Amino acid sequence: MKHQCNSEKILQVFIGKWKLVVLFQLLEHGTLRFNELQRLIPGITKRMLTMQLRELEYHSIVKREIYPVVPPKVEYSITEYGQTVSPIIYYMKEWGMEHTKVLEGLHGNVDETENPLSPKID
Repeated sequence: MKHQCNSEKILQVFIGKWKLVVLFQLLEHGTLRFNELQRLIPGITKRMLTMQLRELEYHSIVKREIYPVVPPKVEYSITEYGQTVSPIIYYMKEWGMEHTKVLEGLHGNVDETENPLSPKID
């Protein structure tokens, strides 16, 4: 197996436009069904939410629980291991809010979609 530095391992878990948003919503609201989670994240498609949840599940950050009922009931929650990243997620949220204030001070009302330097991520 190739050697990877810690920052590459961290990026494998958290890279993606929606992963941190998904984690934040699960941390804030606790256990959620798929549709509840999707409603809390405007703009995310079902396909993208499914992909992000599967990747987080693979890394043991999110738990997927399937109930044997009709219609099928599936719930998502943060694992005990996943709870260890909650201070990082909350710190990043705080930093993001402060950074937005800095940008607004520099450039006025900030809309990241209009920033020519922002990468276009789907």
